[in-house]
Amino acid sequence: MEKSKVYFVDFKTTHESLPARLHRLMRAAGFEQINFTDRYVAIKVHFGEPGNLAYLRPNYAKVVVDYVRQLGGRPFLTDCNTLYVGGRANGLDHLASAYENGYNPFQTGAHVVIGDGIRGTDDISVPVAGGTYVRQAKIGRAIMDADIFISLSHFKGHELTGFGGALKNIGMGCGSRGGKMEMHSSGKPSADPDICVGCGICIRNCAQDAITLRKGKAYIDHEACAGCGRCIGQCPKGAIAAEMNEANDILNCKIAEYTKAVVDGRPHFHISIASDISPYCDCHDYNDLPIVPDVGMFASFDPVAIDVAAADAVNSMEAVKGSALDEAPNVQHCDHFTAVSPNTNWHSCVEHAERIGVGTTQYELIRI
Repeated sequence: MEKSKVYFVDFKTTHESLPARLHRLMRAAGFEQINFTDRYVAIKVHFGEPGNLAYLRPNYAKVVVDYVRQLGGRPFLTDCNTLYVGGRANGLDHLASAYENGYNPFQTGAHVVIGDGIRGTDDISVPVAGGTYVRQAKIGRAIMDADIFISLSHFKGHELTGFGGALKNIGMGCGSRGGKMEMHSSGKPSADPDICVGCGICIRNCAQDAITLRKGKAYIDHEACAGCGRCIGQCPKGAIAAEMNEANDILNCKIAEYTKAVVDGRPHFHISIASDISPYCDCHDYNDLPIVPDVGMFASFDPVAIDVAAADAVNSMEAVKGSALDEAPNVQHCDHFTAVSPNTNWHSCVEHAERIGVGTTQYELIRI
């Protein structure tokens, strides 16, 4: 398979603003090859959980919005509701959270549309050609109504998938609440009673009421658990972990298949910003110290290649002193994401995505 082109620019700049740098990156990557005239354009971005400050600044979204408008398109910013308790579990709270974090028409120049509606049930079944785990993906209806799809991703670590990049932003992010339930259903975490201190933080953050205290220790009912993994990152003692690697690998494969459902049959373009590279997802209402210094910005027509390029770039960096990576017991591991979250294997996602025709893991990095 021919290598995909991934364009890259770092953050070293003296006379050029970062928004201008992003615009130049997109242009170099071929953004203007897409015919935007009078077309609805979904720009998928994670708005950030209130309290988390590692999410992408809305200034980046404004660059994309303005560029789409310049080329005649009709852009909107979008994301789907979450499974867990928090500021984005329903369409109204989600919209309020987006506005609070600067994703509003006054800051970005585009409206926010919650892809799966107020209750997370406004979805559409989309066939997954060649899918192994998913035959019909449940995708937010507004996202599938768009003529063109753009992903704007914050590249960072993730406690279940290894990292969150383009594939995670698209596959998991565009799934409705029912879709997220389907993707997470194979991964059920458990609590280690020898480590648990019974603080109850996991109980307060479980939307499924699947966690209780038994003899002062957290117990997770797998029948009720949706497998969203929220409790893993919330536990202050690291007492909760996914039970087996295979479950996380299946989750990654499902994310790849949901991604295919979203991008198949229409123009798509992908941007990843590797800054504030926190060890865990922006879904948490806090963010930890970045695991490595800021890397730069990536752009490509291939969501698989851009993820591998970003992962390789992060893995080439030294750990930030005092970060979760620096303090990981297996910090010498050749892969930073596995060092931070040992039960993860990000390769399973990109390899499966390549296998089903989403893109290729082989890339040519073009620095501009």
